[in-house]
Amino acid sequence: MIYLLLFWEFFKTGLFAVGGGLATLPFLTQMSVSHPDWFTTQMLADMIAVSESTPGPIGVNMATYVGYTVAGIPGAIVATCSLVLRSLIIITI
Repeated sequence: MIYLLLFWEFFKTGLFAVGGGLATLPFLTQMSVSHPDWFTTQMLADMIAVSESTPGPIGVNMATYVGYTVAGIPGAIVATCSLVLRSLIIITI
């Protein structure tokens, strides 16, 4: 069940966050309020700092981090894949 919830939350984030990784921040802030057991707002600030300093897209880095903290490596894979699924579908079409 946690994998479906991770998939749904990050799919919504990827679906409506158009404009780069920083456009995912309002969705992640809302996610920290609706799922405080996943991560807190302080952890969100730490995720932003780490995601800015590591290579790769910010949104993908944060999705991977949240997925990993919630459900380990399978959670990281689910969260990351669901975030980029919209882009993958559009590019494929």
